[in-house]
Amino acid sequence: MSRETLKTLFHPFASGTVEAPGEGERVLFLGAEAGFALPEGFAGSLSAVQGFRPLYRQLLAQRIDAKPEIDGEDYDAALVLCTKHKGENEANLAAAIARTRIGGLIVVAGAKEDGIQPLRKRLEGFGLAIDHMPKYHGVAFWFGRPAEANEIVSKLAKAPVRVDGRFNATAGMFSHDRIDAGSELLASRLPQDFTGDVADFGAGWGYLSVELAQRSRGLTRLDLYEADHAALEAARDNLADNCPNAPARFFWHDLAGEPVKDKYDLIIMNPPFHEGHAAEPALGQAMIKTAASALRGGGRLMLVANRGLPYEPVLAANFRESGETCRNARFKVLWAKK
Repeated sequence: MSRETLKTLFHPFASGTVEAPGEGERVLFLGAEAGFALPEGFAGSLSAVQGFRPLYRQLLAQRIDAKPEIDGEDYDAALVLCTKHKGENEANLAAAIARTRIGGLIVVAGAKEDGIQPLRKRLEGFGLAIDHMPKYHGVAFWFGRPAEANEIVSKLAKAPVRVDGRFNATAGMFSHDRIDAGSELLASRLPQDFTGDVADFGAGWGYLSVELAQRSRGLTRLDLYEADHAALEAARDNLADNCPNAPARFFWHDLAGEPVKDKYDLIIMNPPFHEGHAAEPALGQAMIKTAASALRGGGRLMLVANRGLPYEPVLAANFRESGETCRNARFKVLWAKK
C-alpha cells in the first residue's frame, strides 16, 4: 500500500468535499497504516485497526492508538483503506458498516490494483447512494450507513473456509482456501517422532504445526510465530481442533523486526516472499537470520521456497552446514544446521 492511497483516503476531508468528524466523534479506521496527517478540522478520535504486526508497530511509532482487532461499535464514522485482497476488503467494509451508527459516514479508498472500482460498483448494486473522487492515483468513495444494512453486511462478510476438512481460514490470509503446495512439500519431509523445542516461523493458519505435531507426539514445546493476527488466531483454533494436546504457544510477532527470545532445537518455515506484486526475498532472508539466532547449537532449520529464490548464500553465511533436501518443478526444501 502506497502513501499515495493514504492521501487519497483523507482527500475528501482535506478538500472540504466531505465534512470532517468533529470533536467527540469516534472514527473507526480499518486497514490503518502510518504515514498520514489528519486534515485541518479533522477533530474526531481515531480507533485504528491493523492486524499485520509490522504495520501495527509503525502505527504505534507514530503514536497512533491501534489494535489488531475491532473494539466497540456505534462509531460515528469509519475509514477503510483497501489492500490487494478482495475478500479482505469486502470483510472490512462489512465490519465498517456493522460497527457504524445509522447515517454515519463511511469513506473507502484504494488504488486500481486494489480493486477499488469493482468494490464501489458492488456497493452501488445494493442501491447505496455513493459519491466518489479520484486523487493521487487512487479513488475514494463514501456513503452514509443505511438504516437497513443486514443484507449488505451478510453478503460482504466472509465466513471461514474449510480447508482439507481439517482447517479453518478466512479471506486475506495466505492460501486461505487450500493447502499451499510449498508447505505440503515441506510437510512431507518433516521428521517423525521428533522430541525437543520447535518453532514454526510464519505459521499462517497452522498447517505445518499441525502436520508436525501429528507426526511427533513427544514435542516439548511448539511455538507458532505469525505477523497476521487473524491467521494466528485461526492457527490457535486449528491446533486445538486437530492436536488438542500439543504444547503450543502463539506469538503475534514481526520476525524481520523483533528478536526472538527463546531457543529451539528445530525451526520450520515457509517464508513469505512477496511485497505487493513483486518477488522480494529480503523478508525470507531476514527470517533465516532470525532463525539462526534462535536455534541452539546443533539445532536445525527446515524451510521451503520457490526454486528461484536465492536463500542458499544466507544459509551458508549463518549456519555451520546447509543443503537441499529435495525439489520439484516449483519448490525446493532446504535445511541448515547451527
